[in-house]
Amino acid sequence: MKTRGLFLLSAGFVAGICATGASASLLQRARLPDAVVASPGQYKVEFENDFVRVLRVTFGPHAKMVMHEHPEPGGVIVTVTDQDALITAPDGTSREVHYKAGQFRWAASTPGVDLSSQSAHQEENLSNNPFEMIRIEPKRR
Repeated sequence: MKTRGLFLLSAGFVAGICATGASASLLQRARLPDAVVASPGQYKVEFENDFVRVLRVTFGPHAKMVMHEHPEPGGVIVTVTDQDALITAPDGTSREVHYKAGQFRWAASTPGVDLSSQSAHQEENLSNNPFEMIRIEPKRR
C-alpha cells in the first residue's frame, strides 16, 4: 500500500510540473493587445483601408504605456519631434532609443519577445518634452 501511495504522489508531482510548464508556455504565447487598444490616448488611427493603417503616436512628458504588440509585417515610423524613450520587453530587458525629428525607420512586427526587432514592448518617454511620431503599417493581403 505504501508503494502505491508513493507512486500516486510521485505521479501527481510530475503532472503538476508538466502542467506548470504548459501554463508558462501558453502564457508566453498569449497575445498582447494592439497598441491602439492598449493605449488609445497615445495611439490614434488617422487613416485606414484594406492596404494600410496610419497611426499618430503622441507621448506626454515621462508618459508610459502598457505592454502591447504591433501587427505584421511591421511599419515605417516617421519621427515628428525628437524622441528619447525607454523600450522594455516582456522579459524585463530594456534599451534606450534616441531619434531626431524627421528621421524615418522600419519597425518590425511584434508578435513575440525579440527585443532586437522591437518586439512586444512598452515604451516610456524619458524627456521633459512630449514627442510625436507617425506609424504607417502596411497590411498583409
